[in-house]
Amino acid sequence: MSNKNDNIANGILKHVGGYDNIVSVTNCMTRVRMVFVNEDLVDESAIKKIEGVMGVVKADGQYQFVVGPSVATKVASKISEIIGSQGQSNFGNAAKTKKEVKEKYKAPMSGVLKKIANIFIPLIPAFIGCGLIMGINNIIKKSGVIEQGALTSLLGVFSSAVFAYMAIMVGMNAAKEFGGSQTIGGLMAGIVISPGLAGIELLGRTLVPGRGGIIAVLLVVAFSSLLEKQLRKIIPEVLELIFTPVLTVLISGFVAVLVLQPIGGMISDGIGKACVTAIESGGPIVGGILAGTFLPLVMTGLHQGLTPIHADLLAKTGVNTLLPILAMAGCGQIGAAFAVYIKTKNQRLKKTILSALPVGILGIGEPLIYGVTLPLGKPFIGACIGGAAGGAVVAAFKVGAVSMGLSGLPLASLIESNKIILYVLGLSVAYAVGFVATYALGFKDPVE
Repeated sequence: MSNKNDNIANGILKHVGGYDNIVSVTNCMTRVRMVFVNEDLVDESAIKKIEGVMGVVKADGQYQFVVGPSVATKVASKISEIIGSQGQSNFGNAAKTKKEVKEKYKAPMSGVLKKIANIFIPLIPAFIGCGLIMGINNIIKKSGVIEQGALTSLLGVFSSAVFAYMAIMVGMNAAKEFGGSQTIGGLMAGIVISPGLAGIELLGRTLVPGRGGIIAVLLVVAFSSLLEKQLRKIIPEVLELIFTPVLTVLISGFVAVLVLQPIGGMISDGIGKACVTAIESGGPIVGGILAGTFLPLVMTGLHQGLTPIHADLLAKTGVNTLLPILAMAGCGQIGAAFAVYIKTKNQRLKKTILSALPVGILGIGEPLIYGVTLPLGKPFIGACIGGAAGGAVVAAFKVGAVSMGLSGLPLASLIESNKIILYVLGLSVAYAVGFVATYALGFKDPVE
């Protein structure tokens, strides 16, 4: 008997113009991403009606079907399995067509944003895993149920590992995106953060390990990958294996410590100061604006560009005051979704809300965006109003997180211990205002 995931996969395939129209199938955390030869053959309205499909997004030459966390991976695998067994489609051997399609629909800055997303999205499970372990460890320490010792020390190691070696993982992912060798990308990131840089003076400049943080790593690896590709073109094949990596590391290493790290440091310092100053000086107003506009940012995918900023704020100050503010956007949407659930007579919409609310409370908001608030229009505005209210509260009290990877209610475990109650207050305000605003604004209830 077929299960829900199989039904979603078969339902999508039924309305995309046949197997020959499919160029590629991939997925992220919540979406099945497909590229087609002819998008006119895709019946978007029919796919939206499939039970389990919470929304359809068209961006960057792709159709993105929002089906929720864990489901996206299973549905994409099932689709790949089905079309791969047919031997009739463009799937897997249509690189040229895929490139043409993507170029045709390419939006300004979409390439840069996609690269940033591809670099950091693979790290999200590690951020979530380490973040939750850090939260659990914090609870154990504060509760006093277990005496602090080997267990809490080990949990501390487990929870901090991703942040200790994040630069190297980012370097490897960045090299893959920029067309260089992943090992050299990781190596260049290792050079940037190496403790051995401390105390070295070069051309009158004292080197600093980790200067520029993740921003510097991205700049250095982008340069080393470009250099590596150029060297491979000009060095004879018989010598390429030896000279390309040697010259890449030597040249990129000196350029990194003398040029790119200082540039990355200036960018990093500028971003950090701008964020901290804006939040501290603007307080509730800035917090409200940031949280109130974050859902549209998520909708466009531009929020992926903030990941290096979150990482950099943590590395510089040990506290990220931006993350709790932005987390309020998702909380406002929870309140909006509750209001829709109470007012709607549409049973299918009620089922969608019930399936998307749990992951929304846990900080994954896309199913609610595309399945509930955005299609209805006014509830999306209500969600933004709720987020703005919550953002104003947490900004007023300068609530900060000591890690990243979590959002929504679970983020409370990563908030500074003396401000957890204030974060929960902001979260409650976002829920309540999002509910009231959406209930007051109303919406056109969809026909069954």
